[in-house]
Amino acid sequence: MSGKKLLQLFFNMLYISAFTFGGGFVIITLMKQKFADELGWIDEQEMLDLTALSQASPGAIAVNAAILVGWRTAGAAGITAAVAGTILPPLGLLSVISFFYASFISNPYVVLALKGMQAGVAAVIFDVVWSLGQNVWEEKSIASILLMAIAFIAAFFCHINVIYIILATASFGIIREIFRRKKGEA
Repeated sequence: MSGKKLLQLFFNMLYISAFTFGGGFVIITLMKQKFADELGWIDEQEMLDLTALSQASPGAIAVNAAILVGWRTAGAAGITAAVAGTILPPLGLLSVISFFYASFISNPYVVLALKGMQAGVAAVIFDVVWSLGQNVWEEKSIASILLMAIAFIAAFFCHINVIYIILATASFGIIREIFRRKKGEA
């Protein structure tokens, strides 16, 4: 693995992490744009799979995604570069905020800026949902479309914990794959 690619991975992750606000889903969208669309290191289906694994794994989604993208693009050294690039900006920001916490929390401009950022975060998350939903729709798999709709209803209307939804959909996927393989053997 070339040092140039590792530096490119590190600085891309550092940039993405430093200039995004809103958590893992926002970062994953920008990672897709950078590593799948722009650089071509990962194809779109792989990024979709990595996103699902990032969500299903314990821990921060952004760090999980960085681990998976780092591994996929540059192995163990890629994990180190991607994770370092991902965690350095929030670590620095949290250090500054914790030092000046009393000043930040009482500043009305900071409060207004954070409220404004919520709208931007909502738009980026909607973009992720729309993009991933389009991929499922284009598969034309009735089971996948139905599963997506059921998962949405369970989370949004029934207020079922997302962990249970992830476990249920993962179980469904495993069972479906087992039946596909058995059917292929017959």
